[in-house]
Amino acid sequence: MKRGMLDFWVGLFIAAGVVAILFLALRVSSQSALPARSTYNVTANFDNIGGLKVRAPVKSAGVVVGRVTNIELDTSRYVAKVTMSLDNHYHFSRDSSAEILTSGLLGEQYIGITPGADDKMLTAGSTFKLTSSAIVLEQLISRFLFSKAEDSGDKTNAGNQ
Repeated sequence: MKRGMLDFWVGLFIAAGVVAILFLALRVSSQSALPARSTYNVTANFDNIGGLKVRAPVKSAGVVVGRVTNIELDTSRYVAKVTMSLDNHYHFSRDSSAEILTSGLLGEQYIGITPGADDKMLTAGSTFKLTSSAIVLEQLISRFLFSKAEDSGDKTNAGNQ
């Protein structure tokens, strides 16, 4: 009888561990078995999306207000067209801006929305007019190095005159 009770508690402990791991896996992957909230879709066009991925968060003032649902290339203008699903609890004015930001120095990329002041709101199918593309670290470094090279070249040329 004692062995049967020990087996029961070990089995219960293992089952609880499996449930906990499943719960954490769903939370980390931003999936949920809970019913989804009602949302509306808006789009934004960016020249460069960097490492932005589908399911990346959309944040305003640090609060997650939606998710990226689709990324595609607009072949008529050759820009990235990003579709976002925003929670119906959050509405933004038509002059709001969307920019691609990075969590920390090398963290994940997300879309940040800065609210505007217009009285009219974005509706389902609307497009952000003001966007700011991702900052690519390699481009920043190369611009910095080239500007330093030009500065040192100007000093050298000034000394020769």
